[in-house]
Parts: sequence; C-alpha cells; structure tokens
Amino acid sequence: MSEVVPFATVDHARLERTGFAEVIYGAGKSGDQILAIALSLLSRGQLAMATRVDQEKAAVLLIGAGGAYDARARVWWCGDVTERAGIVAVVCAGTSDLPVSEEAAVCLGVMGVTVRRVVDVGVAGVHRLMSKIEEIRACDVVIVVAGMDGALPGVVAGLVSAPVIAVPTSVGYGSSFGGLAALLTMLNACAPGIAVVNIDNGFGAASLAVRMLGVRPTPHGAVG
Repeated sequence: MSEVVPFATVDHARLERTGFAEVIYGAGKSGDQILAIALSLLSRGQLAMATRVDQEKAAVLLIGAGGAYDARARVWWCGDVTERAGIVAVVCAGTSDLPVSEEAAVCLGVMGVTVRRVVDVGVAGVHRLMSKIEEIRACDVVIVVAGMDGALPGVVAGLVSAPVIAVPTSVGYGSSFGGLAALLTMLNACAPGIAVVNIDNGFGAASLAVRMLGVRPTPHGAVG
C-alpha cells in the first residue's frame, strides 16, 4: 500500500511489515518535499520522522505539520509514539561524536525505547568508561559511537553481555580518512558480539537496536 506524490512513493505498508513507519532521509530533499511525505504518513495515522534535517527545513516542517525538532540530532518528528520494552545504552567516545550519538539516541526515543546516554568515555581516558560500566551492563543493547581510532566498541564488547552496535564517525585527523579508519577497526574488532553500521549512521544503529530488542510496538501518546 503506497501513495504516489510527484517526487516520491510513500510506503504506508512499512509499519505493518517491519514494525516502524517509513523514515524520511532529509538530506538532498527540500523542506517542502519532506513536508509532503510527512503529511502523507500523518494522514494515515502513522508517525512521521525525518533525519538529517537542518534548521531551515525544520522550520518548514514545524509550521506545516507541527511536531518537535532536535537541532543537535537533526531529527524532526510528529505523530503517535509507541512504547517498546527494553533499554538501550548510547555510549559516546568524545564530545565531537555527539551529533551522531544524539541522532541514535533521539531516534530511539521516537521509536519508544528507553535510552541511557553515556558521554565522553573514550579510550584516551578509559577510567571514565569504567566508572559507568555497571550502568551500561544494565542495558539490553549497547550502541557505541566513536571516531578517531574507533577502539571503544571493542573495549565495551569485552565488558558487557549485551550485543554491541558500533557506529564509526567521520571525526578525526587526516589519516582517519573521514571515518574509514574507525570503520575498519570496528569491523576487525576481536571482541565477539559486535555489529557495525556505516559511518555516521546513528539512525541505522537505532533501527538495528530496536530489531534486536525483538518487541512489537504498543500504541502510546502523541509527540508534538
């Protein structure tokens, strides 16, 4: 079941197939295009969410549809939220990685999952991680966001029983090659139980975490 607009085919059946409605990737789309897709989703009673939305596009969405916007995560959403069982830790290596970790955390919140944020615990000061490790161990899934050498997910995976989702970021000096070095480190981590998503893909990590939790949504309240 889809609705065709001049520049997109909106997938209204995705909620039934996958447990979450189609999410709009905002980069490369105009504010008006995102709004039209969002209104199509909202007209069917589905939650509308858009990632990689800058403040100019967000203004169009907030005027045209309402909802809420998180500038650091660059995520806009509107409509009915769902509650899901489980807790996900979002562990961020450094302050420079926060935009990506916040994309993951905010998307998880919109997906109805309880989030525990742990920030600035990179391996350059690993004692900071150890001071938070019991909090992380209490979670059902752990997302670890890191740039530079990308070593943090392997360290975390060796300390927790929950599955770990590693998110490389494009943060780093020249030889980090825009996050490729971190990506390769994470793919080659010797600690078992690590899944790796693409560079800067906080949304992808959130989506994978929800699937790992393996619970279907329960209708809840409204956001915005």
